[in-house]
Amino acid sequence: MRFWLAWLRVATILLIAFGLFLVVAHGLTLKGFSLLVYSSSGRISEFGDEAADYIALAHAVLGAVMVGWGTALLLVLRGPMKRNVREGALIFAISLTCWFIPDTIFSVASGFWQNALLNAGFAVLFAIPLVALVRRE
Repeated sequence: MRFWLAWLRVATILLIAFGLFLVVAHGLTLKGFSLLVYSSSGRISEFGDEAADYIALAHAVLGAVMVGWGTALLLVLRGPMKRNVREGALIFAISLTCWFIPDTIFSVASGFWQNALLNAGFAVLFAIPLVALVRRE
């Protein structure tokens, strides 16, 4: 059980770190998502300065939300998860599902399937230890 809880802690810290990266590394974030979505690290910058600045703002806001969400999940690990693994896992699972479903559906529907793949990676990162923990209960 300790292994899976440690895995969740590391995954949550990675979520927070990714969020912080989106907030502080504007240039790299734009290049990274441009590469992910358009297969060209400079494509977003071709939209013009105003559009690129707005996209950087959107990335920073998303990053800040991820930091807040990740911090809340860390607190779940320290509180409810310690008292009742099943309850803590349920909080994680509901939170992840509430993010994953609409984000992934919109990503695919709007033609940005690459973001859906990124979402799937994050979802699997959390799903593996959550399933293992619930099965041990």
